[in-house]
Amino acid sequence: MISQVKSPAAKPFCPATGTSRVPLSSCILALLVGLWCVPVCAADPSESTPNIILIFADDLGWSDLACYGNTLHETPHLDQLARQGMRFTNGYSAAPICSASRAGLLTGKTPARVHFEFVTKETAGSQIPQPGQTLRSPPFTLDLPLEEVTIAEALSQLDYQTYFFGKWHLNAHHNGYLGWSPTHGPPNQGFEFATQDFGGHPYSYKKSPPKPIEKVGEYPADSLVDAMCEAIQKEHQQPFFMMASHFYVHTPVKTPCKWLIEKYSEKLEESSPHRMARIRYAAFVETLDHYVGQLLQALDASGLADETVVIFTSDNGGHPEFASNAPLRGSKWNLYEGGIRVPLIVLWPGTVEPGTTCDQPVAGYDITPTCVEIASADTTTSSNSAKSVLPESIDGVSFLPMLQDPQTDLTRDLNWHFPYYHPERGYTDSLTEIGVNDFAVSQTRPQSAIRSGKYKLLYFDENDRSELYDLSTDISEQNDLSASQPMRTMMLRNRLMEYLYEQPDGAQARRATPLDRKTSEKN
Repeated sequence: MISQVKSPAAKPFCPATGTSRVPLSSCILALLVGLWCVPVCAADPSESTPNIILIFADDLGWSDLACYGNTLHETPHLDQLARQGMRFTNGYSAAPICSASRAGLLTGKTPARVHFEFVTKETAGSQIPQPGQTLRSPPFTLDLPLEEVTIAEALSQLDYQTYFFGKWHLNAHHNGYLGWSPTHGPPNQGFEFATQDFGGHPYSYKKSPPKPIEKVGEYPADSLVDAMCEAIQKEHQQPFFMMASHFYVHTPVKTPCKWLIEKYSEKLEESSPHRMARIRYAAFVETLDHYVGQLLQALDASGLADETVVIFTSDNGGHPEFASNAPLRGSKWNLYEGGIRVPLIVLWPGTVEPGTTCDQPVAGYDITPTCVEIASADTTTSSNSAKSVLPESIDGVSFLPMLQDPQTDLTRDLNWHFPYYHPERGYTDSLTEIGVNDFAVSQTRPQSAIRSGKYKLLYFDENDRSELYDLSTDISEQNDLSASQPMRTMMLRNRLMEYLYEQPDGAQARRATPLDRKTSEKN
């Protein structure tokens, strides 16, 4: 599946409405009072307007990279990126699941605010209640609303060319799984150039299964990565933003590289749990690292490396059947640390001190305001420029100050909301408790979470229950403090509920609601 498209004209953003929908009367009013936002002119690339490449991995866990402590996986290119830039130890995704996380990253809003908290589907509908479930989850959201201002639309107003490659997953599946919608795909959301291609990921194997690769050091060819590298190396007349959205390391976890299987078979002890799945996954992670290396090599060859910001992160935690998420509890699909804490590495030559570490919490929905502030041409007025192209209702905060000083504390809460059950099939057969390195799918029930400083509270909607953890001493979330610290528990619970259901603008998060008695009795 390969297609390249050039987008229609970017949607204008109107501060009078806080969206890209622009009523004529509002625009006239805004013009009269001098509030109508205009692009910050930057006709030629300069040192103050760097290019930005956002490398977005799929299902890569916080513990999956060697530079984050993994002793099995070999990830030399990402380790080098961390040595040359800044590694965040408390980086979080916007959600524990794919579509929701992407919606949060692209808009700078929590998925709760966007009402996109689950994965998109092919058609509209809702979850079918399973035995043991007592709540009805909200209807599925199929498309990221066009009214939302995306990172691409904001940067376009700052005279950036915008590129998108790979996995979108923010519209109803069109002409097959993950197919882009002609009305809600990347070209409709501000990306001027967009390439849809499974590349060398196993999603492409149905049409062109690869031949076994036995030569050490050889990896599957990937047409998606080739397209990314080609775009980087072409001549640019203005700064560019590129979102390199990989399908790796999402299932199916398969590799034609026999040499990688042999390599990790020798490294992983025979007695290791879930051994063969972890061996295949290790090969998958190293393959992703290789593709990131190709991208970085293309950037070096282009001569643009010194004027380009590179951000690497993932959409959610690791898959429980493949990733060793320890020491974190949980995995993709739930709000324990293993589901939402992810790698985050930023390289910015001349601004980010090489080899630095930032321990302050940041989230995926902070990336949009950060990129917009970085892209603002006049660094002395960057904050004002950033605000002018983004709606006031975003939740994200620019972490540019942290890139300049990793000790900077943004002093705010991080919020998550997942009003769904998971898995949708096989729920009763899944583990009822969520542990550390279960190597199995667990039952996830409607839940929300808030992190404030070193404390994190999880709230479970089914039984109005809270859990409280001190992440500075209990990263594995094993010691629930809710009983010993009832006042702090109540305070954080109230702050979470206020964020979700008592916004000043009247916006409310969607909530799972009680099943009617008849349905509950059947369950």
